Amino acid sequence: MIADLIIHHIKSIYTPNQKAPIKGLNMRNIQVIENGYVAIKDGVILSVGNGLYEHLIGSNTKTLDAENKIMLPAFIDSHTHLVHGGSREDEYGEIIQGIPYLDILKAGGGIHHTVNHTISATFDELYNKAYQSLDLMLKSGVSVVEAKSGYGLELKTEIKQLEVAKKLNAHHPIELYSTYMGAHAIPKRYEQHKDRYINEVISDLTIIKENDLASAVDIFCEAHVFSVEDSRKILTQAKKLGFKIKMHADEIQSLGGTSLAVNLGCSSVDHLMVINDEDIKKLSTSSTIANLLPGTSFYLNKAFAPGRKMIDQGVAVSISTDYNPGSCPTENLLLVMQIAANKMKLLPEEVLTAVTLNAAYHLGISETHGSIEVGKQANVILVNAPNLNYVFYHYGINHVSDVWIKGQQVLKNQEIVRNVR
Repeated sequence: MIADLIIHHIKSIYTPNQKAPIKGLNMRNIQVIENGYVAIKDGVILSVGNGLYEHLIGSNTKTLDAENKIMLPAFIDSHTHLVHGGSREDEYGEIIQGIPYLDILKAGGGIHHTVNHTISATFDELYNKAYQSLDLMLKSGVSVVEAKSGYGLELKTEIKQLEVAKKLNAHHPIELYSTYMGAHAIPKRYEQHKDRYINEVISDLTIIKENDLASAVDIFCEAHVFSVEDSRKILTQAKKLGFKIKMHADEIQSLGGTSLAVNLGCSSVDHLMVINDEDIKKLSTSSTIANLLPGTSFYLNKAFAPGRKMIDQGVAVSISTDYNPGSCPTENLLLVMQIAANKMKLLPEEVLTAVTLNAAYHLGISETHGSIEVGKQANVILVNAPNLNYVFYHYGINHVSDVWIKGQQVLKNQEIVRNVR
């Protein structure tokens, strides 16, 4: 078969090549191909290797010299709150002073502040803001983004967020997977009637499903927000309707959310800054991914999730930005990866697996995404570094030079290539 594109003269190709989920110390067992090439046909990887590739070249085949850069699978940011109105720099001083997030929330700040801005924002304002964020993500090597709602706390605005994400998925090179998170906080109007809001969220699930607005449902299981039983009630119904389910859990207080996530078969349980040893053991026996968000710990000056301990004890880990306006206002997954390595003591190979194949697994796309293997979608990046370690060693720097999504070049020498979809 003749290739459409061959990228050659690649110094090293680094990729996980195991069946997901990849657990524990197996996360560091990646494949390295020296002096390699990748051949692409119809947006899919046709061949990967370090030998001859002339038999793949036809009259219409394009070839591209990688100029001795290294190649990685394009990154997957599997936990973001992409679509939202406004910003929250006014809370920055409170965060620096160490005022607890739940206290900011009780005072009407936090999520409620963003909810007000998101409700008042027009569709186009939300779309344009999120589009700019996707451009920043693309420049740091991201090809797939999970986007949560949760800043409406009412059906009309939740749908507006999800419809913005749907339009972005049609017009931006990055692929989006949407998650409905109506259970992100208790709206002010329901503070004394939480059960009524829970029933409203459950009722809205059917509307979200019928309109194909989200593939997953998430909930913030935390003290003074949604209890373990609240979470069980909402997620059980979501699962019955055919949604993937996931949870924010063990971020501020350990309530038993991780245990519930495993029992319900959640695809991921996210944050886990205060997870206990018993729940780490339980995660290690499951296929639920521990989705860790080190950028949030960094921004809030909080303890990091025990990622090293989790991996040592056999847990499958992914890493994401948690991009949002209140607790992690950055789109830079590459920086978050560098923080994960330095502060969670994860090896570069483990971090690479965490932002590629394990992230793809809990989004339900690991059969087609997350590694550089024949038959998989051609989502790859060229990185201007001599080796994988250097990407983490020289931190705070964006080493990504070129990105292909579905075999189409969408970033060239750090410049976005427009009109490719």
